[in-house]
Amino acid sequence: MDILDTVLETGVVIRGDLTISIADIELVYLDLSVLLASVQKLEDNKKKAYLESSQTIREVE
Repeated sequence: MDILDTVLETGVVIRGDLTISIADIELVYLDLSVLLASVQKLEDNKKKAYLESSQTIREVE
């Protein structure tokens, strides 16, 4: 359970490529990305990024 808590707290991105081919002819290519994180953590990061960008805009003005 500690590993799951850590993954949800920090987030994990899993990337992979999948190619389906027959006789060395590529038929299907998939570029896959999976994000695993808690929704609350993602929302907190989004709010933090918004506040930081707002402060930067005020400093420039």
